Formats: sequence, structure tokens, C-alpha cells
Amino acid sequence: MKYLVPALRSSVALLGLAAIVSTFFDTATRATINPFNFFGFFTMQSNIILVVVLLIAAAVSLSGKSQSEGVILARGCATTYIAITGVVYSILLAGQEGGVTLAWANTALHVILPLYAALDWVIFSDRSPLPWNKLWVALIYPVVWIIVVLIRGATDGWVPYPFLNPAQGYGVVALFALAIAVAAVVFAVVIWAVSRIQLLQVSRSAEESASLNAR
Repeated sequence: MKYLVPALRSSVALLGLAAIVSTFFDTATRATINPFNFFGFFTMQSNIILVVVLLIAAAVSLSGKSQSEGVILARGCATTYIAITGVVYSILLAGQEGGVTLAWANTALHVILPLYAALDWVIFSDRSPLPWNKLWVALIYPVVWIIVVLIRGATDGWVPYPFLNPAQGYGVVALFALAIAVAAVVFAVVIWAVSRIQLLQVSRSAEESASLNAR
């Protein structure tokens, strides 16, 4: 487990990075890219966050150190965001035109990484329970993202997803925005609750082992 888990996390992170970079250049071959638009998608942002967090978690594991509270909190937040990406895609966006045109990259960003992140969080136990008084941290990014998207939709007309298009009426957009916010809360609560489950033991650092043996 000492090397298996970091290897899995690094491999999935590199797959995500390859999918993001490939999608960027594939899009660039067909149109001029506005980086604010390309990276404005929740899909891209949540995958970038997950890639960074997985690489950090893998590096910490390989170093033999224990996961700090900050790293565990970042993992919980990243898992929350990528879970939203996977579920929203499967319910509202799968099969629609637009989005990620490379089939393998689309599958990686919307299916493989969300599934892996969920399994990683549920199965591997190299994390301590997340404190409930830190749940609000996981909600900052989704709320800010929704606000920015609504402002952009009302000003320059750009929206990342059709269900947030002001042309549908602001009542409909507000309903979907509220649904995303509620989903963020629900997913965060689930992620926080799951952090209390210990399924598969991952190799602990020397400090953690000594602490446990002393009890």
C-alpha cells in the first residue's frame, strides 16, 4: 500500500492533466481560445483542483509523512467538487452537443476522475475525520463560481452550461443555481461523514505508528 496508493493517485492525476491539456489544444485547432471561457467551466476547474490535490497527496505519502489537516481538508473539498461534476454531467449534460469533444478526455474528466476520487476517499484510510465546523470551507468555491457565472451571463453573455443561460429566464437560472448550491452542501456533508469510515488501511508514517502503539 505504501507505493500502490501514491502510484494510483499520480496515474489518475496525470490522466486528468493529459485530458485537460489535450482538450485545450484540440479546442485551439478549431477556434481562438478565450482562457477565461475555457477555464471557466466547473468541469475544468474541479478537475484541475483534483489533479493538484492528488499529486500533493501522493507526494506526502511517498515522503513517509502523515497527511496534514490542510491536505485532508483539500482532499475532502476536491472530492466534493469532482463529485458534483460527475453527477451533474450524468444527469444534465451527457449526450448533449458541445463541451469536451475528445471522447477519451470527456470520459476521463466526467467519469473516470470523479469515480476514482469517490473510491479513493471511501476506501483509503490515510485521513482523519474532517471536523464539521470546517464544512463551510468546501462551500466557498462553488458559491463564488455560481456568482461569477451569473455576473458574466448578465454582462458579457457567456455561460458555461445551457441550464445557466439567462435566455431561459432568470427564474429558471436561479432555480438551477440554487440546486447546484444545495448539491454542494449535500455532497460536502456526505464527504465529511465518509471521512469517519476506515475501510482499507494505508501505510502510516513512523510518527503515526508510534502514536498508535503507545495507546
